[in-house]
Amino acid sequence: MKKVGFDSQKYIRLQSERIRERIAQFGGKLYLEFGGKLFDDYHASRVLPGFEPDNKIRMLMELRDQAEIVIAINAGDIEKNKRRSDLGITYDTDVMRLIDVFRGFGFYVGSIALTQYADQPSAAVFEKRMKALGVRVYRHYRIPNYPADLKLVVSDEGYGRNEYIETTRSLVVVTAPGPGSGKMATCLSQLYHEHKRGVKAGYAKFETFPIWNLPLKHPVNLAYEAATADLNDVNMIDPFHLEAYGVTTVNYNRDVEIFPVLRAIFERIDGECPYKSPTDMGVNMVGFSIIDDEACREASRQEIIRRYFKAACQLRQGLGSEGEVAKIELLMQALDIEPENHAVVPAALAVAERTGGPACAIELPDGQVVTGRTTALFGAASAAMLNALKALAGIPDEIKLIAPDVIGNIQTLKTGYMKSRNPRLHTDETLIALSISAASDENAMRAMQRLGELSGCDVHSTVILSSVDDSVFKRLGLNLTCEPVYEHNSLYHK
Repeated sequence: MKKVGFDSQKYIRLQSERIRERIAQFGGKLYLEFGGKLFDDYHASRVLPGFEPDNKIRMLMELRDQAEIVIAINAGDIEKNKRRSDLGITYDTDVMRLIDVFRGFGFYVGSIALTQYADQPSAAVFEKRMKALGVRVYRHYRIPNYPADLKLVVSDEGYGRNEYIETTRSLVVVTAPGPGSGKMATCLSQLYHEHKRGVKAGYAKFETFPIWNLPLKHPVNLAYEAATADLNDVNMIDPFHLEAYGVTTVNYNRDVEIFPVLRAIFERIDGECPYKSPTDMGVNMVGFSIIDDEACREASRQEIIRRYFKAACQLRQGLGSEGEVAKIELLMQALDIEPENHAVVPAALAVAERTGGPACAIELPDGQVVTGRTTALFGAASAAMLNALKALAGIPDEIKLIAPDVIGNIQTLKTGYMKSRNPRLHTDETLIALSISAASDENAMRAMQRLGELSGCDVHSTVILSSVDDSVFKRLGLNLTCEPVYEHNSLYHK
């Protein structure tokens, strides 16, 4: 069994208390820039075993009665049709998804901040649509030479030109569908407008990673660098905090680089800056909720290996860069780890070497590793999944879970009517066949009932899987890695 290294209940309590303290510090009004994912934070749950993916939204529910949410979206991103890589949907569509999710949790979504607005046609269409749906939209305009030209930024022609977002609650959470959406600028613009109206308000930042009170080279913080290799984020000692307090803390390069500008903006808005360092701006209490440091270290080492395979596959697919792979390789060298330190990797490679075909391996919650090979009936991913379910249900390996006639009918449908060249069952087809067999076969039913236990398990494939198999594993909650090679030398891969 994997060790638990993080206390979620302690985190929810400490984090909500910390935010309440910060609200009180600023006289009862706080704009909280919320970085990262408010929910479904699977990176945090992987590197901090015991951290639940919805911890942050559960934490905010402790403050629900005094919180409202503003969603920032860059008008330029709407015009460029920018997409979330994890969900495959455009940023403007994700804004609507976020509103529905937040409302489903009982949160009040106050408005949308349309940042970097410059009469982009697609942004205007989005604004009109949102207003028709009853959602308030406020325009925030481009400021030339932002943020360097402080005199212009903090003036009626800079922040003052933006539309003032009407808010009614003491905690205003500013979030976004992705990076570069203008969350911080939205918060600072609001501080300018609040000051002009004589309202005392403050700003704070919530970022889960890097964890400021862990060592710079702690695997948890290095795993964050691996996760953001495409952004070229670098963890570093906060020099402002060290100078002000004589205490070593960790931040990342973008916050450290922008802090002098932020400090000057605060001084122009309110006469003084409430913070002496980027670390001061944060409210993150994650580091205080780690209960088993070694468990988190090992989980983070495994995550860095996963990130390596992801970057290597994206490079092979023409979607990544050599720089991303090289950076993660350096992180692995710093921790003295190799891809083979991921238990499913050598297991899958051994089967592929023995059989001469693609293979998969899955590590079960108890540490047992099961494998699957390519056969005439199943792809390696399907075979490994069925073998994993057998192991979880205690079903002997020689037992057939799916009736042969069910497999035959699906293969006939695929090759005879749908013109597929591959008669082997993909994972989605295998699950459908298993569900059909479960109607009359007790073993198939027992296997199906263990599907939920695959969530959180690692799986490795010796070839890049099809989009179908990739999607099924993700939906089941498995952590998939693949060798950066294709099964065939074709130019087109589905």
